[in-house]
Amino acid sequence: MQAVTDVIIPVYNEEASIGHVVRDIPRGLVRHILVCNNGSTDNTHSEALQAGAMVLEAPAKGYGNACLRGMHFIAGLECKPDVVVFLDGDYSDHPEEMESLVQPVTEGKADLVIGSRALGNREKNSIMPQQVFGNALATTLIRWIYGYRYTDLGPFRAIRYDKLIALEMQDRNYGWTVEMQVKAARRKLRVAEVPVSYRKRIGESKVSGTVKGTLLAGYKILWTIFKLMVR
Repeated sequence: MQAVTDVIIPVYNEEASIGHVVRDIPRGLVRHILVCNNGSTDNTHSEALQAGAMVLEAPAKGYGNACLRGMHFIAGLECKPDVVVFLDGDYSDHPEEMESLVQPVTEGKADLVIGSRALGNREKNSIMPQQVFGNALATTLIRWIYGYRYTDLGPFRAIRYDKLIALEMQDRNYGWTVEMQVKAARRKLRVAEVPVSYRKRIGESKVSGTVKGTLLAGYKILWTIFKLMVR
């Protein structure tokens, strides 16, 4: 029997990109495509619906809040998925590569699979220098503190649903991805990385596109790594 896979896509003002993201997801691979609308003021909601997604409203601002909204919906389903995939709604990820992330999970080879932009093909200028530095610093700290070797904190990832629930995710904004990876390390989950392609996003980044966003994200990532270390 084919594994049941649901997709969670947190979005904020992605009207120009979300349709492309939803349409490029392999339909035979997934059950629900959940676009979690994080208080968008543009036509993101209608564009996602037209592309064939289910739209969930997540008005409390924050990347993690949007992801938690998707998880809350899934928790209420009678039939839970085997796998949950997370990816961004700005079309920087390549949704058509989703099967390469899901397959190690469905084959029982991994609990969590990170799509690594560092190992894959990156379009020029798709990742800002501050992002490269931040990822390198964070992954190095995780290796030193927790003994897990990651190459990226990429948003494109697949995880077994039961393992996701066991992680008890809590972060409501910038620390979501690193919280998942640190908790996976602490709980000794089987983690794999697969190379993924990455391109320049459509529109301006709400995080790396501003000095304030970059600083806040960097602070939150480092704070999350050290906070979880002492628990």
